[in-house]
Amino acid sequence: MRKIKLLFQGDSITDAGRNYEDCHDLGGGYPKYAAQYLQESHPEIDFEFIDLGISGNQTKDLVARLQNDFLAIDPDIVSILIGVNDVWHHAENRDWIPDDVFEERYRTVLEGIKQHTHARIMMMEPFLIPTEDKAFFRVDLAPKIEIVRKLAREYADVYLPTDGLLQAAFIGDDPLTFAADGVHPTPKGADFIGKLYAEYLGKLLS
Repeated sequence: MRKIKLLFQGDSITDAGRNYEDCHDLGGGYPKYAAQYLQESHPEIDFEFIDLGISGNQTKDLVARLQNDFLAIDPDIVSILIGVNDVWHHAENRDWIPDDVFEERYRTVLEGIKQHTHARIMMMEPFLIPTEDKAFFRVDLAPKIEIVRKLAREYADVYLPTDGLLQAAFIGDDPLTFAADGVHPTPKGADFIGKLYAEYLGKLLS
């Protein structure tokens, strides 16, 4: 049976209340659902799922954790969902992180993975669900999503356009049922993302 070590990386959306004492605990978010769907659709693979998402993380934190929480894990596949906190943590004063700084930080992580591991990379687009109090985040998030897309063309083996697919899912549905605060998915939202994750990652498993 083929073995695959899959590392989930990111912020609170990936953390989702996981047990920090057990890296195999997937919390209650999309990694839990993604793992279930992947196991169901690929019974021929023995997966080892590792979740090292940390609540509040920004791209600068992934740079700081690059050695211990990416390279030392030596995954076969690593997925990354990061970026919304790079916006949110600067929203109150609108002292946005310059786009070139954001790009440099994210690129450092991706380059490190490419240069020092054999891992294939799945990049997930940061997303924002329409809420009145966070609508202005788009001013900064939109160009950062474009940077993530550009980096994906350079580094990703597969790209999940999470934001776009969520916007499509909202047609005929209530966006707040996917994430009441606009950022952290409800079980419905996490299941939706998890299903997409398994579908897109399947391109690397066939």
